[in-house]
Amino acid sequence: MKHALPPLPYAYNALEPYIDARTMEIHHTKHHQTYVDKLNAVLEKHPDIAERPVEDLLQNLEQLNLPEPDKKAVRNHGGGHVNHSLFWKIMGSSKEVNQELVHDVDHAYGSLVEFKKQFTDLATTLFGSGWVWLAKDEAGKLHLHQLPNQDSPYLHGHTPIIGLDVWEHAYYLKYQNKRPDYIQAWWSVLKLLP
Repeated sequence: MKHALPPLPYAYNALEPYIDARTMEIHHTKHHQTYVDKLNAVLEKHPDIAERPVEDLLQNLEQLNLPEPDKKAVRNHGGGHVNHSLFWKIMGSSKEVNQELVHDVDHAYGSLVEFKKQFTDLATTLFGSGWVWLAKDEAGKLHLHQLPNQDSPYLHGHTPIIGLDVWEHAYYLKYQNKRPDYIQAWWSVLKLLP
């Protein structure tokens, strides 16, 4: 079964004024679609692993018997696919606060305010393109990750909970070079936290 572009759970304009409809449409139909297409293209050469979930491929990437260029393609395009698939789900036009997550964040970081400060600092200071993540390890401990390119917490054995795309394609049409403004606006569309 080929990997497929998941539909957005809302209209392209649903996150306005924080994220504009044109950015959402290009981001979803062009960027994410390209990750899916290129992941499928590399997996066609490896039918023995083509049916595995992308999360499993990333968690076990180093154990896969793949040539280095194909391993890199799975890392980049598989990461791009899984990262964006979660990104679309955690955003929305209304809050759906996860109280258990709020409690866990308070416990791990001292307060929601402190967590948001640390997360925002990582997103602001990430050099170049990449993602900032809140993820859980196998023991349930929370971790912040500042990762380049389309790297996923799955590569580190962690399960992503919240991820912010700080590639320029995620914000440049509306915010140009003002990444901090985009990050601040994004908190308004993250549904899981108040």
